[in-house]
Amino acid sequence: MKFVCDGVVLSDAAIIVSKACATRTVIPVYECIKITAKNDGITLVAHDGEITIEKKIKAEVFEEGEVCVNGKMFSDFISKIAMMSVCVAESDGGIKISYGENSSFMQTLPASEFPFIAGEVSADYFEVKESDLKKLIQSVVFCCATDDSRPILRGCLLEASGNTLQASALDGLRMATSSCEAVGGSGHIKIVCPARTLTEISRLLEGGEQTLKLYVEKNMLSVCVGDTVLKSRLYLGEFVRKENIFPTSFTSKVTLQKSVLIESLERALLLIRGDKYNLVLFDIKPNGINIAANSDMGNVSEFVEAELDGKEIKIAMNGKFLIDAMKALEEEEIVLSFNKETSPFTVTSTGISEYLIMPVRQGN
Repeated sequence: MKFVCDGVVLSDAAIIVSKACATRTVIPVYECIKITAKNDGITLVAHDGEITIEKKIKAEVFEEGEVCVNGKMFSDFISKIAMMSVCVAESDGGIKISYGENSSFMQTLPASEFPFIAGEVSADYFEVKESDLKKLIQSVVFCCATDDSRPILRGCLLEASGNTLQASALDGLRMATSSCEAVGGSGHIKIVCPARTLTEISRLLEGGEQTLKLYVEKNMLSVCVGDTVLKSRLYLGEFVRKENIFPTSFTSKVTLQKSVLIESLERALLLIRGDKYNLVLFDIKPNGINIAANSDMGNVSEFVEAELDGKEIKIAMNGKFLIDAMKALEEEEIVLSFNKETSPFTVTSTGISEYLIMPVRQGN
């Protein structure tokens, strides 16, 4: 194998593909990018057992072939010489990378060790605008679980039906739901997609008005963005539905400007930094909210104007969870809806995104 290509193009491709390289694995090839030189270009692909990312770029190919090289090392190295023309050639069990008057050598693994990735495209799909999908992902993905105690909660429920794509995510302490328009599809599709997969898809999207097709086959998702193809396995099992945990009525509703509340909460979190629960106490009165937070480093007591419809209530919560939800809402005016100090509350606005947060039991 031997090829020459633009360093910037190669670096950009390697960085994108390396997102699918494993970081902790007993299978060395999962840490690799497989480089295939053929015809008038090269294909870079990485696979970690869950996600596959493949990208094709133009190159001047002198000798066809393929090798596997450590993905992080290769992408980091190429980024340091991106402003030069780069020549990559197989050499003595590795690759020789030439740039300007210099060259370096990297060990490789045989391409035969790289797992086979099926290339079939399913007939089942849903289609959305890139801008809508990017916004939808950003609205819910931060509520996915990050531990392995309940693997399915590491993903988002995506349900395409008619002209609507709905998304839900939860980690056991909070839940997010949102939706966007589906401009096409083959029918009703319901999947649980890993949060990491959705994050990588979002990074690939420029957020324009062009449409994107996401194909689903059995437990696999496939999407093509330009010259990049991302495939991912899906989680199996039943996902918690919004209808089963969101309250249908409330005894207290508070309307206020989110920017003011965010600023107050961010000041409070500065003084309770390191607290496991980011504990903030709300004492909600008819004319506003008294916000209090205490730690060994100090305390905060502030008042934020708000309009209360219903009963007064005192409730303790994770301040960071509330900030995350408010920042995900596009509208400035928001509504906090409560029942009891031990019951979950919601964060909404006039838009389509809704967030539910569990309170913190004082004394924990």
